[in-house]
Amino acid sequence: MRLPTPLPFLLLLLLLLLALLLPSPPAAAAAAGGAADRWEAIGAAAGGGRRRVASPGEQEAAAAGVLRRLLPSHARSFRFQIVSKGGVCGGSSCFRISNADGSRKNGAEILIQGTTAVELASGLHWYLKYWCGAHISWDKTGGAQLASVPLPGSLPQVKGAGVKIERPVPWNYYQNVVTSSYSFVWWDWKRWEKEIDWMALQGINLPLAFTGQEAIWQKSFNVTDRDLDDFFGGPAFLAWARMGNLHGWGGPLSQNWLDQQLALQKKILSRMIELGMVPVLPSFSGNVPSVFKKLFPSANITKLGDWNTVDGDPRWCCTYLLDPSDALFIDVGQAFIMQQMEEYGDITNIYNCDTFNENTPPTNEPTYISSLGSAIYEAMSRGNKDAVWLMQGWLFYSDAAFWKEPQMKALLHSIPTGKMIVLDLFADVKPIWQMSSQFYGVPYIWCMLHNFGGNIEMYGVLDSIASGPIDARTSHNSTMVGVGMCMEGIEHNPVVYELMSEMAFRSQKVEVEDWLKIYSYRRYGQPNVEVEKAWGILYHTIYNCTDGIADHNRDYIVEFPDISPNSFSSDVSKQKAISKVKKHRRFVLSEVSASLPHPHLWYSTKEAVKALELFLNAGNDLSESLTYRYDLVDLTRQSLSKLANEVYLDAMSAYRKKDSNGLNFYTKKFLELIMDIDTLLASDDNFLLGPWLENAKSLAMTENERKQYEWNARTQVTMWYDNTKTEQSKLHDYANKFWSGLLKSYYLPRASKYFTRLTKSLQENQSFQLEEWRKDWIAYSNEWQSGMELYAVKATGDALAISSSLFRKYFS
Repeated sequence: MRLPTPLPFLLLLLLLLLALLLPSPPAAAAAAGGAADRWEAIGAAAGGGRRRVASPGEQEAAAAGVLRRLLPSHARSFRFQIVSKGGVCGGSSCFRISNADGSRKNGAEILIQGTTAVELASGLHWYLKYWCGAHISWDKTGGAQLASVPLPGSLPQVKGAGVKIERPVPWNYYQNVVTSSYSFVWWDWKRWEKEIDWMALQGINLPLAFTGQEAIWQKSFNVTDRDLDDFFGGPAFLAWARMGNLHGWGGPLSQNWLDQQLALQKKILSRMIELGMVPVLPSFSGNVPSVFKKLFPSANITKLGDWNTVDGDPRWCCTYLLDPSDALFIDVGQAFIMQQMEEYGDITNIYNCDTFNENTPPTNEPTYISSLGSAIYEAMSRGNKDAVWLMQGWLFYSDAAFWKEPQMKALLHSIPTGKMIVLDLFADVKPIWQMSSQFYGVPYIWCMLHNFGGNIEMYGVLDSIASGPIDARTSHNSTMVGVGMCMEGIEHNPVVYELMSEMAFRSQKVEVEDWLKIYSYRRYGQPNVEVEKAWGILYHTIYNCTDGIADHNRDYIVEFPDISPNSFSSDVSKQKAISKVKKHRRFVLSEVSASLPHPHLWYSTKEAVKALELFLNAGNDLSESLTYRYDLVDLTRQSLSKLANEVYLDAMSAYRKKDSNGLNFYTKKFLELIMDIDTLLASDDNFLLGPWLENAKSLAMTENERKQYEWNARTQVTMWYDNTKTEQSKLHDYANKFWSGLLKSYYLPRASKYFTRLTKSLQENQSFQLEEWRKDWIAYSNEWQSGMELYAVKATGDALAISSSLFRKYFS
């Protein structure tokens, strides 16, 4: 590893000055409305009880391990010390940064104290950011910028007695139940270890831990393995099988997979415990295999409705729900909790369970909803007397027509006081706490959802992130007990996740404009006027989505309209209005309509192109920075994809006017844009299809598994779910990706086939044969999903040169 060079003096001085100007948490969050103190009982129940906790020595060693893996050259420069809440921290969770007593040359220079290893790692991260100008993000978003960290023996000293940073609320939650499928599915321990390090550095102390649960279900259900073949989904679709949305799709799971994932989960949990995290484990929601109907003929088992299949194919449609009133419900739920405890030990008291996630309950009677909640919690508490139920609030969004006040109250109040925490999952856009009187008194965590399907699109609401958690915590009778990140997919938009992570330690609103100046310096390792101006523009455009529409990338390249050009209006303003009415929910996103779906656009593309020009102008100074190159490629991709949307509409307009020359011109331009974007993405390791496929295959132990895993990987990012010869999946393109290889081999042929038929229909003066195009395209898609061709896993080309060339070609 290359040793970092000392931070330029002027930059260091500027960073320290700006850091002092930023609002930082006071020693005690007295003005916060006392939310943390008010809900001390739930903190004790969730974090205490009989669960196993790593010793202070183990946690100090775990924090040192994070440092050693992140910055091995400085492994001896920091000393970590676990302290009690009642000591240095004054009764709260905190970290404290001060100068170490040892010799600056031979011993530790900086002392980090904290209540758990997570606080120690967070303190390390805070010091590296605000004293050394460093930056840490996912490898796939440019990785860590550590070149600005001074050499050992030269670390900046902390003034006075040091700096103490307290958590204004006790919990910092991480993950969505579908992140396990969209992002984590093909990870090995090496990748998980990096993620857990990242979690600790960001201050996450309440992570979802869903890996390997199928092996636990296998042991808990007490049925034959063959009876589970059509119950579990394939590896890339396990999240939705767990939620009872589908069964069997992409499966069955091999015993190799089950054993491999269980072993991986044990490593994950062990590291989380060492770092002082409280992992959230799954619990029973009533979803059972179909064989239960035969094994327990007197049991009250209901068949749920269709979730997004094309024609209700029973091979994966319509799962079975064991009624909570049935005594078997408690038995199964208890057995599952106890089986987890047998495998992992007493490591947590917090369990996740999401009832009817995107399914509608059999009845909206509050008494039924209440009995359901009571049964779920009783099953948890029978297995673990200290159990606390953590529930995603997504069901309140996904079926708002069902979950009115009586139904919400019935569910939330069916659990003993202090034994439930609700994730306000979408609070960055549509906070439920405001319209439910603080979840009717139930503790909740303010969460940022931000991303759907792991799509790659620059998007965010930075002002909401910088103020929303503060508004919630300081509101009248607040029951907020934490903040969280609940994205469906990770490894994108690093600026959004950097700011959201900091909100776990901030008790005052952040002035985003000032914060972004420091962010850009840290992100690239040096100040640059052009980039600073660019981020000012991005803040007011791309990262200022205030229209209330959730992010879901629907650009025409990656979600090509399944529609005849004869059937929609040329009035684009009407189409925009239509797109606002169609909420971003999985089950309406891809429905076929007589109206042209219009991609979500919330900012001036001209302004964003100005930001791109400023980025390019900074290339001579920043071209060696991996973080800069990632952001440059991403911004260039974003600008070109929005341009492609305009070109597509121009092509449709030419077709309606029977302008064959115009249609030919815009068709070529649209297809050329796809190829050019593919070439651009190929210049950065982080925008390649190849690694996704190779990681999937690397987990296989047999040839059949290799084929199955690759099919799962290919299908999730394309058709997603089932189709017929003439009808695409209702979820096609939901998990679309701007990846080199995917554009050239998948999106390009689809668009090309469409425009070829479009041109032919105009030349022959015949109506467009939509169904014939569908047959052609869907057959190609099915063939591609089953393909085995190889794709690049390493970048080719110079990102700066390619971005500059494309800017001149399309925007000059």
